[in-house]
Amino acid sequence: MKMTALDVTPLSTRYTLEALGVRLHMSFTSPLLPDDLEILSTPVTFLELSVESADGEPHEAELCFQVTADLCHSGEIEPEMRQDQFTVGELNIGYMGRVRQMPLSGCGDRLSADWGHVFLASEDPIDNDPSGVHVLLQVKKKAAVPFCSHILIGFDDTASINYFGRLLPAYYARNGKSIVDALLEFRDRREEILTRCDAFDTQLMKEAAKSGGKALQELTAASYRQTIAGHKLVESPDGELLFISKENDSNGCAATVDVSYPSVPLFLLYAPELVRAMCRPVFRTAKMPAWTFDFAPHDAGRYPILYGQQYASRYRPKHQQDGNTLAPYYLYPASADLYDPNKQMPLEESADMLLMLAAAGKADGDYRLAQQELPLLEKWCRYLIQNGEDPGNQLCTDDFAGHLARNVNLSAKAFLGVAAFGEILRAIGREEGSDEVMKTARRMSENWLRRAGEAGKTWLSFDEEGWSVKYNLVWDKLFGWGFLPDMFYEKEIESYLQKMNAYGLPLDSRSAIGKTDWILWTASMGTKSQRKAMIAPVLRYLHETPTRVPFSDHYDTETGSSECFIARTVQGGIFMPLLMDRWSPESR
Repeated sequence: MKMTALDVTPLSTRYTLEALGVRLHMSFTSPLLPDDLEILSTPVTFLELSVESADGEPHEAELCFQVTADLCHSGEIEPEMRQDQFTVGELNIGYMGRVRQMPLSGCGDRLSADWGHVFLASEDPIDNDPSGVHVLLQVKKKAAVPFCSHILIGFDDTASINYFGRLLPAYYARNGKSIVDALLEFRDRREEILTRCDAFDTQLMKEAAKSGGKALQELTAASYRQTIAGHKLVESPDGELLFISKENDSNGCAATVDVSYPSVPLFLLYAPELVRAMCRPVFRTAKMPAWTFDFAPHDAGRYPILYGQQYASRYRPKHQQDGNTLAPYYLYPASADLYDPNKQMPLEESADMLLMLAAAGKADGDYRLAQQELPLLEKWCRYLIQNGEDPGNQLCTDDFAGHLARNVNLSAKAFLGVAAFGEILRAIGREEGSDEVMKTARRMSENWLRRAGEAGKTWLSFDEEGWSVKYNLVWDKLFGWGFLPDMFYEKEIESYLQKMNAYGLPLDSRSAIGKTDWILWTASMGTKSQRKAMIAPVLRYLHETPTRVPFSDHYDTETGSSECFIARTVQGGIFMPLLMDRWSPESR
């Protein structure tokens, strides 16, 4: 059939296809509603299929929708599978999965779940492949046009996260709800949930258009589901919310701080508690005997197994050599020798944690987690003060570009992280301590401004070499701290526009590589005209890139090609202009 229309919204993708006088409408909706964590965490997608006459003539049509076994095993070699069907009330349900189930039995990058079951549910009949050649489930319907079919697709992973030795189910299943319960509930609430999804889409598209025009509309629609779907929402054994990301295309680390950091604009807009839920596994890791450093960890394990930091770990037990199995956290020696100190990201992760918690508190007024973890936050702030003004040869979140000493952008993040701690102290009633910390942050910012180069010509490093995009400065404007004058931002953003390539702004003078998250963070600091000029090439990349992978955040701004960084949660950074407009009305 020929596709005649395509519409992508934050929560839905709709296709229209035609052939032989018949028109088919398909609508996939993943109800990732940020104000309803029960629905957001339920792994069920709505599929609406309707068939009508395209030429006004009567037709009979047969519709067949299939789900194949590769959705519930990892790799190209199909293991021994099983499938079955049953009926509950008027809902026909089919499922399939591996015969031998081993939940949470592996971890790593570019790997899917190798356990669990895929479910297909509909009031129409469900069966398997009659030829017996393939393992699949299918919904078939043959009738006179017009007709429609409502289908639910679900996935039950049985166990979602190994959290320091405790196996946790998905959040929706924490009190015993089964995937069958969820399918029945979604069938009964279909109209209500889809109406809420349409309302959310309409409001977000309206806000995006106001903030950045049609280009920002399309970018937010392309990134919303990807950002949320790269996380798993679970509840800890202590009843705390955990929102754990998988660092796709970068070792598969879990709860990576510098992956959470660029993603938070989306969650600060709609669900600030999810930002705190990202931070909790990091605090747990920082309290482990093996973590002896005075800065924040990089991650909390390798998805979906959390056991302490995986990145830069020197310890590799024999049974881990295949990359699929990791020792439990309690087997790690309580020694700093566990980690390679030269591969850590001390300033980056410490400032990120402080900024994320301060921002979550600003978004909804809840500083309880920050107050609970105040000793760690104070230690990390002290590290920033002692080491942030002239950074050593460290990695930052742009670690794919390699180590860089005296990083100007990283130094800016340091004084902003210190200010974030001052913001937290003020919010919890420690005014005297807050004043002292904010004075230190202002002194650091003044020193930074003297050494970073003049506005519009800031350096990549304090050695007065190259240039870089100072995306971290966005927090100065978001919080209204006023460390740098408005004139600085106007000139700096204008200078970036002179460095644009066909598909956007390079990250720095070392290469043509651009990052969608940092481009949108930077665009949010500019005037409306500067913002639109910076966003437009990113949309051009999305439409024209020759690389057909899930929305990549890392690409060549000259050619539009991208061979890595696939389907990452950092695309939540695309929502920074909307956050800026909500928090800083003068930017509108």
